[in-house]
Amino acid sequence: MKRLLILSLPSLALAVCPICIAGIGIGLGLSRYLGIDDLITGLWLGALVLSLFFITIKWLNKRNINFPLKNLLILLSYYLLLFLPLYFTQTISQNLEFLIKDKLFGGIILGSIIFYLSTLLEKFLRIKNNNKVLFPFQKVIIPLFCLIITSLVIYLSLIHISEPTRQAE
Repeated sequence: MKRLLILSLPSLALAVCPICIAGIGIGLGLSRYLGIDDLITGLWLGALVLSLFFITIKWLNKRNINFPLKNLLILLSYYLLLFLPLYFTQTISQNLEFLIKDKLFGGIILGSIIFYLSTLLEKFLRIKNNNKVLFPFQKVIIPLFCLIITSLVIYLSLIHISEPTRQAE
């Protein structure tokens, strides 16, 4: 139980490899190009921002670069770098209703949560296996798998919601 508590602390930098970032970036670009729903696009944006945060913290820690509230300031900076352009280009709503109604915003929050939980799952599996991976590229595959599954669930849910109900003949 103590290990799970330690894993959930935000001050730990759960390193994510650059391949994850490339995979998330490719998924994001492809989803926008194909006109996929903003909820799914936001999912990948949220994961991308959080993975960039983890990479940055790892990079700073390797170089012993420390300053007060480092993790919080970097995390807020990345989210501001994401949300400010979306706000000023009117991609997200211009009033506070985006906190409730905007699919892109909701997807970003959901994607950040899913990505964070998937990194915790990967770390938990490695700890349970005596700090060894269960399969090659586990650190990449588990977060991407979780994001793909979540994207599929959202996609199938959206199809079900938007599908007109058929009347019995």
